[in-house]
Amino acid sequence: MTTTDTQTGTKSLPQVRRKLEVLIIEDCKADGELIVRELHRAGLNVSANQVSTASEFQEILKTTLPDLILADYNLGEWRGMDAIEMLRKESLDIPLILVSGTVGDETAVECIKQGASDYVLKDKLSRLPAAIHRALKEKRLRLERTEAEATLASKVEELARSNRDLEQFAYVASHDLQEPLRMVSAYTQLLGERYRGRLDEQADKYIQFATEGATRMQDLIHDLLTFSRVGRAEMALQMTDCNGVVGQAVKNLQASIDETGSTVTWGHLPTLMANGPQLEQVFQNLITNAIKFRDGAIPVIAIGGERNAADWIFSVSDNGIGIEPENAEVIFSIFQRLHTRTEYSGNGIGLSICKKIIEQHGGKIWLGNHVGPGCTFKFSIPAMENRDVKKNDENQRGTVGG
Repeated sequence: MTTTDTQTGTKSLPQVRRKLEVLIIEDCKADGELIVRELHRAGLNVSANQVSTASEFQEILKTTLPDLILADYNLGEWRGMDAIEMLRKESLDIPLILVSGTVGDETAVECIKQGASDYVLKDKLSRLPAAIHRALKEKRLRLERTEAEATLASKVEELARSNRDLEQFAYVASHDLQEPLRMVSAYTQLLGERYRGRLDEQADKYIQFATEGATRMQDLIHDLLTFSRVGRAEMALQMTDCNGVVGQAVKNLQASIDETGSTVTWGHLPTLMANGPQLEQVFQNLITNAIKFRDGAIPVIAIGGERNAADWIFSVSDNGIGIEPENAEVIFSIFQRLHTRTEYSGNGIGLSICKKIIEQHGGKIWLGNHVGPGCTFKFSIPAMENRDVKKNDENQRGTVGG
C-alpha cells in the first residue's frame, strides 16, 4: 500500500477546499502514479492510498473511510467491482469509479448498473477529474435527500403522535364530561319544569337559555366522542355488500324519510373490502345532510357506484340547497358550519367523520360537480374485492320513499 499527497496544479476545475481522501485499487504502481498525477494536474487537493488486494482493501476500511474509490477492473485474483459488494456489506456509501484500460462499453454499462458511479479509460484520464466531481456531487445529493427524508419522517411521526394525543384528549374529555353535563342538564330541566311560570318572565327565559345550552353541549360532546372513536380500534376489513350497507343506513333514517317524504334510490353497488359499520355511518351522514339541507322541495337522493382503474367511486346526489364551490374544502373541517343553528341544526361534524372514515379506508371524499339544484358528494375506496364473490344484480337495487 502506498500513499501520495497532491496540493498544487492548474485551475481547470474548481478547487476542492479540503483534502480529498482517495483510495486507488490498482495492482500497477505506475498506473496509480499516473492517476495521482492527473488529479494533481487538475488542481485537486488529494491524499491518495493505493491497494492491490481484497485483504488490503478490507484492512484499510477498518481505519480510514475514503471520500472516493478509483478501481481497476481486472486485478488478477479479484476485480475492482468486488469492492462494491464489500462496501454494501458494510453499509458504506462511497462513490467508486472504474479506471481501466480493458473495459468495453457493454461491460462498463453493466458495472454502472451494479453500482459504479462512472468509468474512465486509462488512455483518457483527462476525463477523470470531471467524473470525480460528478460522483461527489451525486453523493452529496443522496445525503441531502436521505437527511430530508429522515427529517420528513420525523415530522410525520411527530404529527401522528400529536394527532394521537389530541384524539386521546378529545376522547377522554368528551367521555368524562358526559356525566357532570348530564347532571347540569337534568337539574336545569327540573328547574324549568318546577318553577316555570312561578317566577317572572325574565327568569323563565334564563332557565330556557340554560336548558337549551346544556342540550347543545350534550349534542356537541356526543359528536366529539363519536369523532374521536373513529379509528381508535383497529379497523377490521371484510367483504361488504354495499347494497346491504345502504339499505341499513336508510332503515336507520326511516322516520326522517317518512316525515319529509324523501325518496332514496340506489342502483348496482359493489361488494368490496371495507368496514361495514363505518361505511354505513358514511352513507347515513350523507343521506342525513341531503334530507336536512333542503329548501322547500321534497328531498330526492340518488346513490351510485362505478369502478375506475384502482378504486370504486361512490356518489350521493340530492336536490337540496347546494354548496358553493369555494366551500368545497372547508365543509370537511370539524365543527365547520355554513349556516346558523336557527337555519339548520347540527354541530358541523358529520362530514368530518365521513372524511376520517374514508381516509382510513385509503380513499378520499370530495364535493363533485353537480348540474341543477343540490349537490353531489363523491368518495373513493380502493378496489380490493374478492373476484369470486357472485353478485345478483336483481337483488342489488333499491328504492325507499315516495
